Amino acid sequence: MIRVAAGALRGLMLTAPKHIRPTESKVRQALFNIVGEAVQGAVVVEVCAGSGALGIEALSRGAKLAVFLEAHPVCVRALERNLAQIPSGRIEGTWEVLPGDAFRTLPLLGRRGVQADLVLLDPPYDEETGKKALNAVAACGILTPTSLLCLEHPRWGALPPTVGSLARVKQHRYGETVLSFYQPTP
Repeated sequence: MIRVAAGALRGLMLTAPKHIRPTESKVRQALFNIVGEAVQGAVVVEVCAGSGALGIEALSRGAKLAVFLEAHPVCVRALERNLAQIPSGRIEGTWEVLPGDAFRTLPLLGRRGVQADLVLLDPPYDEETGKKALNAVAACGILTPTSLLCLEHPRWGALPPTVGSLARVKQHRYGETVLSFYQPTP
């Protein structure tokens, strides 16, 4: 079980399918401590959403919109169940679940004119998927000059300081997990 750590939904229990690796509580809390107040009123896109814990945490902390991209049908069902638990009127934000391959769905968001303030990437732990995810986000047209991307990846999965039009601005390690933050370059 996953527990929402802070905000209007603090304490809400979320479920995750057995086959996924949800972001650890301490890493989730650290991520939102780093992002700070920037999540309030933000448009958040969670790529490879799994249980949706990161996007739901963002909604709990005041995000105005969370878009969840997830391909695996079991995860989509778990994510929808987790979102259905949110009591009506408890949060101001709204959400949308887009099932299907995230790398094919991202361009749809760009065509719809979605401008993401925060993009949360938690793909399967392998180096190539992390680079592919960063490149897909950079190319899809949802970023503004002030957008922030956070990629969760394993310590052993070294990522370059620049990927496409993105530059790493900071990196934090929590045991075997690393959070790498990227922003668009001018």
